[in-house]
Amino acid sequence: MIQGSIVALVTPMTEDGAVDEVSLKKLIEFHIEQGTDALVAVGTTGESATLDEDEHCRVIKLTVDTVAGRIPVIAGTGANCTREAIQLTQRAKQAGADACLLVTPYYNKPTQEGLYLHYQAIAEAVDIPQILYNVPGRTACDMLPETVGRLAKINNIVGVKEATGKLERVKQIRDLVGDDFAIYTGDDATSREFCLLGGNGSITVSGNVAPKLVHDMLMAAINGEAELAAEIDTKLTGLHNDLFIQSNPIPVKWAVAEMGLMGKGIRLPLTWLSPECEATVRQAMQQAGVITA
Repeated sequence: MIQGSIVALVTPMTEDGAVDEVSLKKLIEFHIEQGTDALVAVGTTGESATLDEDEHCRVIKLTVDTVAGRIPVIAGTGANCTREAIQLTQRAKQAGADACLLVTPYYNKPTQEGLYLHYQAIAEAVDIPQILYNVPGRTACDMLPETVGRLAKINNIVGVKEATGKLERVKQIRDLVGDDFAIYTGDDATSREFCLLGGNGSITVSGNVAPKLVHDMLMAAINGEAELAAEIDTKLTGLHNDLFIQSNPIPVKWAVAEMGLMGKGIRLPLTWLSPECEATVRQAMQQAGVITA
């Protein structure tokens, strides 16, 4: 089971919106050096919604090849079309990904039975470990704990990213799935409490900017070291909140660029961070100790 800080990696781009492969490799090396436990390639934070299929799969392959087995790579392969999700998941397996992260179908609002059949079809079509991803704030679709419990009985469905911010769901899901199923949060602001309650880690945005701190905080929480986790988390509070001052990944890409790890590139319809928000994000980075001025 993958545990700890699983960074939802930004996809570096040039100012004209092209994928910046040189900076992507640089970012990957930075995360390995800083103790990140695993990487998600082309999740929401990686701008999966605006990369075409070939770009999407190229980023996954490049991430796998650069990591070269040093930490796990989880490929974002979700779609609101089951056939498309199967195709992306097949290509991720061919690229050598260790697992896939599959967001609930967005916009078309499937029933709970539709969700079950969607994920069942992908799991049966592609023999690779799969992690469910529930983020109703973006998808307008909430996968209920009972549905997760049903899906957990499928052998290669191994975990869930529960990004509702509802801490009570840790116990609700755990009671249905047992101890061998991974439960991750996708909500940085509550990730410490989530892991203290029995979660296995966070698929994190804050970890893009302060990877060592996020790793240390989450591992302390997973190990039940509540005071240490709280002490570290005080340095991260600004990032947890202010990296969402505009739509993700707008603020986090600005922050990573400020750290000199990539250029100022993002793809429409997203735009670069508004100037009036820069001071807020900079202050959060200073609080975390990743920049000094």
